[in-house]
Amino acid sequence: MKTKAAVVYETNKPIEIVELELDGPKAGEVLIRYTHGGLCHSDVHIAHGDLEARLPMVLGHEGAGIIEEVGEGVTRVKPGDHVVCSFIPNCGTCRWCSTGQQAICDMGATILEGYLPGERFPFTGPGPVQNYGAMCMLGTFSQYSTIHQNSCVKVDDDLPLDKAVLVGCGVPTGWGSAVNAADVSPGDTVIVAGVGGIGINAVQGARYAGAKNLIAIDPLQNKREKAMELGATHAVATAAEAGDLARSMTNGNGADKTIVTAGIVTEEIVTDAFDNTGKGGTVVLTGLNKLSTTNIQLPGSIMTLFKKTVKGSLFGDCNPTVDIPKILGLYQSGDLKLDEIITKYYTLEQVNEGYDDLLNGKNVRGVIVHEH
Repeated sequence: MKTKAAVVYETNKPIEIVELELDGPKAGEVLIRYTHGGLCHSDVHIAHGDLEARLPMVLGHEGAGIIEEVGEGVTRVKPGDHVVCSFIPNCGTCRWCSTGQQAICDMGATILEGYLPGERFPFTGPGPVQNYGAMCMLGTFSQYSTIHQNSCVKVDDDLPLDKAVLVGCGVPTGWGSAVNAADVSPGDTVIVAGVGGIGINAVQGARYAGAKNLIAIDPLQNKREKAMELGATHAVATAAEAGDLARSMTNGNGADKTIVTAGIVTEEIVTDAFDNTGKGGTVVLTGLNKLSTTNIQLPGSIMTLFKKTVKGSLFGDCNPTVDIPKILGLYQSGDLKLDEIITKYYTLEQVNEGYDDLLNGKNVRGVIVHEH
């Protein structure tokens, strides 16, 4: 079948809308009709070359839709099911899945190659390289895609998919960075550095987990206002202001937990986070930079003597098969806001405009609405 998709052919060039051929599902695979795709910064990292992916690639790793067809042996979903896609698949049997660490499932090793198991490329199209990868094995910026059942999480039919789409990446990544990775506890003083689609959910997670003082950092006024709206007790423009605030609230100690959710994590941001975190505190690194960039240069003796922890977190340390429904349940009960973090909806043809808005700081989160 044919499908219209947003493709990166070369880094630092505009994303192109093209018509591709899509092969139907084989064993273990499903055909999904995407209804929505979230505009997440990680797709920009592919387009800009910060993350070195195999090109050409159909962008989009935050997606929701309806299952149209299933291949042989598929047990997780059936035709007609509404699903949210997990940007890291989960096989359920590798060492990591079987120890409750689905976020680092071995199947995720090829998400930047973009093929399904067996090096299978369902997308084909024009050009010297005719096999097109799919971002995170999903390619949610396509009207249709053939994906693995291990990427699917069934959700309630009455959930609005234009909101539920965010729970495929940005919401659990931010929420889990606070609740799981930072392990925020009632009474904690917490700093969240960067209030985009990830950071705003770290704010929501830290608030729900019981942070007493919750300081959001962002240079943009609109982002600071959104952080205050969704649970921050303070919002400041600089790390220096955040550190002074945290120390004033803790008898000079500093933050118990600092969560770094900036779009591009620099050495300066990491150092500021470390310095603003007090004795026995934890720094969680959720944002990215180029894989080849060394952006951590810290005084090890201070880390030892002050018993600080610096840790990385992928997908908010979430287990998608459990945590995606759990987080959506919190949305249904009013404990987690999704409607309020969506700034604007776009058509697929407006994908470049959507990313310009993201990079210019206009959006907390933009969402593509697919037309069929």
